[in-house]
Amino acid sequence: MRTAEGNEPRLNNQEHPKEAIMDGITAQETAQSRDHRMRWWTLAVVSVTVVLATIDETILNVAIPSLQRDLGASASSLQWMLNSYMLVFGGLLLTMGGVGDRFGRARMLRFGLAVFALSSLAAALAQSPAQLIGARAIMGIGGAMMMPATLAIIVNVFKEKEMPKAIAIWAMMAGIGVALGPTLGGALLKYFYWGSVFLVNVPIAGIAIAASLFLVPDSRDPESRPLDIPGALLSMGAVSALILAIIEGPEWGVASPLLAITVATAVVLGLGFVLRERQAEYPLLDLALFRLPRFSTGAAAVSLAFFSMVGFIFGFTQYLQFVQGHTPLAAGIRFLPIAGGFMLGAIASEELVRRFGTTRVVAAGLVIMTATMPLVLLWEVNTSYLVIGPIVAVIALGVGLVFAPAAEAVMGAVEAAKAGVGSAMNDVAQMLAGAVSIAVVGSVMYAIYAAKLGDAVASLPAEAREVVRDSIGAAVQMAASLPQED
Repeated sequence: MRTAEGNEPRLNNQEHPKEAIMDGITAQETAQSRDHRMRWWTLAVVSVTVVLATIDETILNVAIPSLQRDLGASASSLQWMLNSYMLVFGGLLLTMGGVGDRFGRARMLRFGLAVFALSSLAAALAQSPAQLIGARAIMGIGGAMMMPATLAIIVNVFKEKEMPKAIAIWAMMAGIGVALGPTLGGALLKYFYWGSVFLVNVPIAGIAIAASLFLVPDSRDPESRPLDIPGALLSMGAVSALILAIIEGPEWGVASPLLAITVATAVVLGLGFVLRERQAEYPLLDLALFRLPRFSTGAAAVSLAFFSMVGFIFGFTQYLQFVQGHTPLAAGIRFLPIAGGFMLGAIASEELVRRFGTTRVVAAGLVIMTATMPLVLLWEVNTSYLVIGPIVAVIALGVGLVFAPAAEAVMGAVEAAKAGVGSAMNDVAQMLAGAVSIAVVGSVMYAIYAAKLGDAVASLPAEAREVVRDSIGAAVQMAASLPQED
């Protein structure tokens, strides 16, 4: 039938449902084709985000002497400046991973970057240790929003054959961020004040947000399911209480009632979370994943690798500055072999896994770490960097060989629709291991320092004696302020 003008009437898609379905399929295929073509650019944006989140786990280490001097921070405050980020980060990871799966991972990535940038600005303007600790905690919220989204986006953009390479690059960038934190921090402190280690985050986050609008496709769980709010609250409370006990346990003492209450809280909330997830119609975390050897052993290996790396970097930074007397920049430059070793291990792991399998490569990395780490105990005040450099590079090589294949094993056990929660579990393992590592290494260092100090400070005034015993950084600072002998 023709209209009065003699033209064929335009038929809508409701009159031709077949054409409507075909149009929908064509549009979906076009979007998928574009996402596939842009996948390496997507990985570039995600990699910048990963570096931004991980670099802030260590960039503050080289600023410890400046913070002690400018803000009058105590040893406890310094530890909380480092750990408040990880406490909040770790506590929110599972929840933010679940939120991203339901409401969009790219959207969660952008929100996280915005929170991270604003809180970084607040940290740079802090006038007291308490203000800086608070700003770092809010940065942890941004980090928890970003990190699960990064790995989940990779899993949804890359096909099965390319996924191991993409995850190896992701792991490499995460490790490089951790290792380059002291280097970048040292360079900034050479020419600017301590707040510059936070200000640098702001323009980078802004660029990443802008790029993500064009280069990062959104994805989510196709099943529109409600978020498990009780499970989210229980997971936040359990993980946060556990990290708090780990961080403050050495300070409180083994027999402290406060430590017992905190551990008990973590246990009760953890058991509550397990019971809730078993009974919930739409659980935040499918506990059946832990029965999969690929998932559970991968998470365990990630934890071991991160435990070794974070603890080593925490101790190595203070050794270089407080023991050997290097400036922040000189200390930071001495971290470059760590970045190089980790990069080599992560990239090489993809081909090695293809030839020998994940288990053998991860085991080899663990053996390298275990065999090399004790050599650190042989270092003395005047140990040459020609000895130190190769040791730190080999340690980082072992971590890289473990970290990338283990992360790929974790994500390979999780279906793509639940990639955000799977990525969050990988990140939770890292955060818990990092917190434990800093607490353990910090306690061991303090115990050795206190034992070596002995009665050498008995002649000092009571107030000065307390300051010196508080930390080696405080002792170095006080010694520098004393008049020089003729």
